[in-house]
Amino acid sequence: MEDRPINIQPADRLSLVQEYYFSRKLKEVAQLNAEGRDIISLAIGSPDMPPSPQTVEMLCQVANRPDAHGYQPTMGTPELRQAMAAFYKRWYDVTLDPAKEVLPLIGSKEGILHVTLAFVNPGDAVLVPNPGYPTYTSLSKLLGARIINYNLREDNGWQPDFDELEQMDLTSVRLMWTNYPNMPTGGDARIETYERLVDFARRHGIVVVNDNPYSFILNRHPISLLQVPGAKDCCIEFNSMSKSHNMPGWRVGLCATNQQFISWILKVKSNIDSGTFRGIQLAAAQAYANDDEWHQQANYDTYRRRRDIAEEIMRTLGCVYDSKQVGMFLWGRIPDQYDDSETLTERVLHEARVFITPGFIFGSNGRRYIRISLCAKDEKMREALHRIQAIFS
Repeated sequence: MEDRPINIQPADRLSLVQEYYFSRKLKEVAQLNAEGRDIISLAIGSPDMPPSPQTVEMLCQVANRPDAHGYQPTMGTPELRQAMAAFYKRWYDVTLDPAKEVLPLIGSKEGILHVTLAFVNPGDAVLVPNPGYPTYTSLSKLLGARIINYNLREDNGWQPDFDELEQMDLTSVRLMWTNYPNMPTGGDARIETYERLVDFARRHGIVVVNDNPYSFILNRHPISLLQVPGAKDCCIEFNSMSKSHNMPGWRVGLCATNQQFISWILKVKSNIDSGTFRGIQLAAAQAYANDDEWHQQANYDTYRRRRDIAEEIMRTLGCVYDSKQVGMFLWGRIPDQYDDSETLTERVLHEARVFITPGFIFGSNGRRYIRISLCAKDEKMREALHRIQAIFS
């Protein structure tokens, strides 16, 4: 057989996106560690603490049952949906029908994909915050949607500028992505913002999707977009166990909205994946029952200690930050002497051997900011502080 060169090309859509920043950068960090550099990572929001003991015990119990290993319903087990509805009633005073208004997800990234497929045709537009979670942009591009950025600014508490939104051409907009408490900025959720979002959605026929995984971290008063009367008619909320229950690798989240929207999203989901392992679902249901003491320790006390260290790192770097931030990151503005945030973070990485996140990856409005993760042991964070002090003090 003649040996001919094979000309195989990827789909055109791959030219629209780049490899995820952390996927790319962690390869560089791994190489530095292989060279003996011992990099401390304060970049990624992956909790380093375990789930509650009862959660792990339930997983083990179910995994030991011979009848627990078959396919599970895409809609999720009744036990998990009931636990999710009970969680929303307990913490947010939001009533959800567990059979019709809750859909378990394999994390919020999956939810972004499924909701976009369910509501957005190729060529339609989506509103994406700047700065914001990069996946809102990348997945929308991969699915043929047109991105319209809306500004979040420090002088507005990182809340949407509704006057600016009303001046935009919204005729082809199908979805609006919001994320409160906000990542990366730490701007807290406000009920008045939620009320304006519901009004905005109703008047313009836009579905607002609020991504709400951070409401328990360093936050005494978690709230939900679905607390606003009528929100369920035109809004969707994601929540996740990754942050608030120390379960990032378990891949358990939820989508809450009205019955019609759930049925459309389920139509997509049922053609893409199957139900999560039964042991994970029942263990997640157990985790939703974690008591107040567990949440106080895991979501407040631990992160408060680490936040104090992160604030000292910010001051050492000459950055300024809002002390009222919530969530598992600290967001700070860099000194004027640096051209952009990556100039500073690369110096911190290669001279102090600490990996922190440049804000430009979240959008142009993050260009002069950096983000420090609180997902490292206290002693690691103190060591990072000492390394940075040795270079920058």
